Amino acid sequence: MSSTVSLCMIVKNEEKNLKACLNGYSALADEIVIVDTGSTDHTVEIAKAAGAIVIESTWESDFSKARNISIENATSDWILWTDADDRISADNCEKIKKVIAPSE
Repeated sequence: MSSTVSLCMIVKNEEKNLKACLNGYSALADEIVIVDTGSTDHTVEIAKAAGAIVIESTWESDFSKARNISIENATSDWILWTDADDRISADNCEKIKKVIAPSE
């Protein structure tokens, strides 16, 4: 049985970055958990269209609180944290898959 990966993120008004970010991780992430802290653009719609679990939360000037909300809602074996302006190559997705593969 293979390991599963949850991609966790905190976002706010990231419509310009989010789709490209999520596209890069699509080959790796089995689940996407996004905490939106008050977007007024199309961030939430983009996240939902990508199949993400979106949790809307009030920003309380506390990155750890928002991050913990995403982690608490993740259900996979592994949790990968990223920001919407980060990108990952297909090669690095494959490297991560090899590292997290359970030993037989």
